[in-house]
Amino acid sequence: MLNRTLYYLVALAISTFSLSVFASDSSSAAAKHIDLTHSVLGYLALAIFVAAYAFVILEERIHLRKSKPVMAAAGLIWIIIAIAYQNASDQHLVETAIRHNFLEYAELFFFLLVAMTYINAMLERGVFNRLRQILVAKGFSYKGIFWLTGILAFFISPIADNLTTALVMCAVLMAVGKQKPEFIGLGCINIVVAANAGGAFSPFGDITTLMVWQKGIIEFGTFFKLFIPSLVNFLVPAVIMSFAVPQGIPQPNTANDDNILKPGGYVIVGLFLATIVTAVSFHTFLHIPPVFGMMFGFAYLKIYSYFLKTQSSNWEQEPDSSPGSTPHGDYGKFDIFNKIAQAEWDTLFFFYGVILAVGGLGFMGYLSLASNFMYGELGALPANVLVGILSALVDNIPVMFAVLTMNPDMNTTQWLLVTLTAGVGGSLLSVGSAAGVALMGQARGYYSFFGHLKWMPVIAIGYFASIAVHLLIN
Repeated sequence: MLNRTLYYLVALAISTFSLSVFASDSSSAAAKHIDLTHSVLGYLALAIFVAAYAFVILEERIHLRKSKPVMAAAGLIWIIIAIAYQNASDQHLVETAIRHNFLEYAELFFFLLVAMTYINAMLERGVFNRLRQILVAKGFSYKGIFWLTGILAFFISPIADNLTTALVMCAVLMAVGKQKPEFIGLGCINIVVAANAGGAFSPFGDITTLMVWQKGIIEFGTFFKLFIPSLVNFLVPAVIMSFAVPQGIPQPNTANDDNILKPGGYVIVGLFLATIVTAVSFHTFLHIPPVFGMMFGFAYLKIYSYFLKTQSSNWEQEPDSSPGSTPHGDYGKFDIFNKIAQAEWDTLFFFYGVILAVGGLGFMGYLSLASNFMYGELGALPANVLVGILSALVDNIPVMFAVLTMNPDMNTTQWLLVTLTAGVGGSLLSVGSAAGVALMGQARGYYSFFGHLKWMPVIAIGYFASIAVHLLIN
């Protein structure tokens, strides 16, 4: 849960293509592709994508789920591409590209599904309500919880990735701040910024950092030079936003306080941590994609749910009553498949639409065209700053992949800069990162595009401050 990503605008779009599609030294492969960037069909595809994004932005006002327009756009864009390639020498290029895109989406889908299922299971077992109970009992104010969730998001995301971290911290935030809707919205913005900033200085914190590390451009330990710039990126907007946090202390929930944590809650937390360790270990030591580690860890929960289901008839689960959720009735004994059913499917299908749509635009040549302009004409420093701004609009994955494919001649400082900006630039808009998109689904009604947009100037101050600090110390 993602990057990822998220998980939007989303995760893993252009990484679906092999380097032979874009690399300049593969002239034979490039010759098979049709440049549609200056054609009527290409302009039509761009217009469709922009229109779909407009509907995503207006979701809170027109109440049209964000997955619907982008899924329609993805289908239309690839239909346009297929029509353009009807008379091409190799018509299988389109089929191959779609399969590559879908494979990358499948990896993201199952990664997020496992993370969401674990979170739903912990929610139902009362884990986050118990954490809320502890925070309230210790006397933390709303401002204290605002800082606590942000700091935890910043330091957990380098290990658990920014998408998974944002989902977990948002669940805690919603459990604590139910009485203050405005606090949840502000806290979600803080979590998104913190999670994206924390993921920027670790190869495992974000898909973009993982791509740069796998490419061999930056060594593992070199990423940690971005720690201070990332910290600045989080702290600057957090300090300013903290003045808008409501005063007071959350009221304790007096009902069923003694039984707020159900049997198996802490065990599921341990299994979730073991699943994250498994995913990281699979990638680090066995060179297996992290999603396989997540699916293997999913087996931990599925097997344990069997024991939960059979050990006692009193260990029953209740309908999900979290804000924005849809109750599914009385479930009886704990059943893991009910937790899967409660995943945020609108977000998962939204990722599908964006990955396929952006992948189609990349196949047409638009991302390569943008990269040539940025690094060929603007220069490395302005281009790398612009990468972060573009990642808030398009998603950092395809933008970073285009940069890696071009492989511009840059020193380590500039490569670290583009890694930083691609990682934290998505915080400028709620749809600019997988963490933001996922939280719009998880905290629907509390955290929205326009609520985040209100604080974009403050987040932009942190963005440019982190760039300045990086250039100063690195």
